[in-house]
Amino acid sequence: MSPVTVLLIAVGYFSILFFISFITGKDSSDDAFFIGSKKSPWYLVAFGMIGASLSGITFISVPGAVQGAGFGYMQMVWGYLLGYFVIATVLLPIYYRLNLTSIYTYLEKRLGVYAYKTGAAFFLISRVIGAALRLYLVAAVLQLAIFGAWGIPFAATVALTILLIWLYTFRSGIRTIVFTDSLQTFFMLLALVLTIIALCTQMNLGFSDLISTVRGSSYSQIFFWDFKPGNNFFKQFISGAFIAIVMTGLDQDMMQKNLSCRTLGDAKKNMFWFSVILMVVNFVFLVLGALLFIYMDQMGIEMPTRLVSGEAKAATDLVFPTIALNHLPFMVGATFFVGLLAAAYSSADSALTALTTSFCVDFLDFEKGKSNRKTRYIVHIAFSFLLFLVILMYNQVANDALIWDIFKAAMFTYGPILGLFSFGIITKRKVPNNALVILVCVLSVIISYFINKSGMALNGFQFGFLILPLNGLLTFLGLYIISFFNEN
Repeated sequence: MSPVTVLLIAVGYFSILFFISFITGKDSSDDAFFIGSKKSPWYLVAFGMIGASLSGITFISVPGAVQGAGFGYMQMVWGYLLGYFVIATVLLPIYYRLNLTSIYTYLEKRLGVYAYKTGAAFFLISRVIGAALRLYLVAAVLQLAIFGAWGIPFAATVALTILLIWLYTFRSGIRTIVFTDSLQTFFMLLALVLTIIALCTQMNLGFSDLISTVRGSSYSQIFFWDFKPGNNFFKQFISGAFIAIVMTGLDQDMMQKNLSCRTLGDAKKNMFWFSVILMVVNFVFLVLGALLFIYMDQMGIEMPTRLVSGEAKAATDLVFPTIALNHLPFMVGATFFVGLLAAAYSSADSALTALTTSFCVDFLDFEKGKSNRKTRYIVHIAFSFLLFLVILMYNQVANDALIWDIFKAAMFTYGPILGLFSFGIITKRKVPNNALVILVCVLSVIISYFINKSGMALNGFQFGFLILPLNGLLTFLGLYIISFFNEN
């Protein structure tokens, strides 16, 4: 497709988003922005959360990661189900019982203001990194499909990408996002289905042929039983459960949508249906990944590359956009592009809203009578600019499938949050309300980092993503130790 055609598609898509924003943005109060006035239908939240959870990372990076990891990603996805069960039965009842807007205020009620601010700060760091990486992907594709051909610099593409999010979320926040996320999820799944159909058509594959072709390929391995590598089934399953708990249940972005539901029962129904559908959709994305690489082999299409430190490196993240935009029928390419925008923006827009919510509530005490709309707008703009800077920095070092970079960041930034919440829920002990809490959380990250970097290899054993629960455990143990110094 020509750059002009792609641009027109993008304009049409964002026109729809702005229309939704106009309709839902009549109430610009803090209550509407933060928790949707607790009027969100659970089924819309569940459907929209699929897109927000998958994001552009899953849309592009999971199919691309099939080349090196096969279907091994499903080992983590099955672990997600256990994590979502914990969220529905343990965390959501706590959040609703305490009527929270920011979930990190639980830490203040249970462990004191230092634990509260520390947990919220780690969320802000984690979400800025995660949102930036997700937005980097859509900016890279926009550059590939439109702006690169016109000689527009990547920084300008990134700025436009973030500006569009700000424009349709700055008034009503989560109230708007519940509806835009549902629309974006629909487009993402439509693109997934149409691309698979187009690939099967071009390779003359019926449904049974599709199954046998994928199953017989070198990409279809699911289970990895060797206990030493990081992709071992048990390591991946356990890691998946903890990743779901921290990246959904202990994440203001994802929980903000749940807390906008009318009742706890609605929030639980949302979590159940969301987890089931998410598992199925992730599997279909892996099927798509296998088909993409099989198609490339058959057609002799070269692997896309990106420049890293002046050297061309294989870019599996660009396999899906390269084939969809350049080798498949126009309708598929157009739907792919809308699906990519939908997948990327369904995650990034809610992340920007969650960052604004957390900073306003957790650090500016908006719930304590200091709320004003002007300040909220300024915070929204500030986080938009911060995302812009982080994306540009990441562009200088990107050298892996983004899905793994997202999880690597989560291993360290969510570990202290996991430890803080676990200590508060599992024990009845208190901790000193001073900087010792901050010290424990920072040290757990540093120790986890060096364990991961050195491998702490025991005859070749690798922790992989188990660094996340290890990080949380170190925080938990540190809090337990300093609890003996509690003076309260």
